[in-house]
Amino acid sequence: MNKQIILHSRPQGLPDATTWRVVDNEIPECSEGQILVKLIYVSIDPAMRGWIRDQRSYLPPVALDDVMRAITAGVVIESKHEKFKVGDYVVGSGGVQQYIATSGKGWYPVQTDLAPLPLFLSALGMTGFTAYFGLLEVGKPQPGETILVSGAAGAVGSMVGQIGKIKECRVVGIAGGEKKCRYIVEDLGFDAAIDYKNEDVRKSIKEHCPDGVDVFFDNVGGEILDAALTRINRKARIVVCGGISQYNSDEMRGPKNYYSILMNRARMEGFIVFDFAHQYETAARQLALWLSQGKIRSKEHIVEGIENFYQTFLRLFSGEKLGKLILKVNQD
Repeated sequence: MNKQIILHSRPQGLPDATTWRVVDNEIPECSEGQILVKLIYVSIDPAMRGWIRDQRSYLPPVALDDVMRAITAGVVIESKHEKFKVGDYVVGSGGVQQYIATSGKGWYPVQTDLAPLPLFLSALGMTGFTAYFGLLEVGKPQPGETILVSGAAGAVGSMVGQIGKIKECRVVGIAGGEKKCRYIVEDLGFDAAIDYKNEDVRKSIKEHCPDGVDVFFDNVGGEILDAALTRINRKARIVVCGGISQYNSDEMRGPKNYYSILMNRARMEGFIVFDFAHQYETAARQLALWLSQGKIRSKEHIVEGIENFYQTFLRLFSGEKLGKLILKVNQD
């Protein structure tokens, strides 16, 4: 049977246990021109909260009674497609389920002899690409500049900080709790960390960014964004990657200190990683090289069991994770 996580209702605020339900259906048949993929790993991302809102966005919302959308990694177990063969490991949008029959559009093979499969959902996948393009193409850091990163111990933020160090910048991360702050400094090489749970963020930004902030890579929004805007330099770049502090709010609020953008002739720009799809191969090669050289590290937090999807999803908002959150739904 094929266990699936189905969207049952649209939540108000933080999703609860009734938002999704687990169903069992037969494993789909592989038709001509298709591949049947046994999904093994599912990427758990903050964007999932936005995908279940019934509102205009860069992707249509997940429909009620449809499989929950997710980026996945798995293995081809049957192929009637000329470009894929049985045994190929692949990555694509398979949803939170155990099997999928697909035309192969949007799926690509990965080489697990070069890196473990979960890494292709992390540093060598959308997570790494988001950090790479968001910082380098939107933030455009220059050597000697100061980069401030919110959500710095998360999947994207931790990669952003490491890439910033490669580009010879001073990097300061904002994270929640002593353990995460110690991790980004001692393990990932950030220059300093700010514990938003136990520090005055605005005061700490001033202390750790004495020359101001040239690039603010924001994954959080809300009060953290307000604080960062008070310390931006002239011609600063604010990269809007996410706003996890606002995702469960019925009314998302904008920055209070937006006038600082005008005064400092700064630029605030949002981006979606899909916009850079034509450059994924370039990013993958560079990220793989940095990994092989030990210049970046990737940490995956893997939870087993598709039935644990809801509890795993909640970790995005409780902070009970370190690095990239992944759900294992099948054995390899």
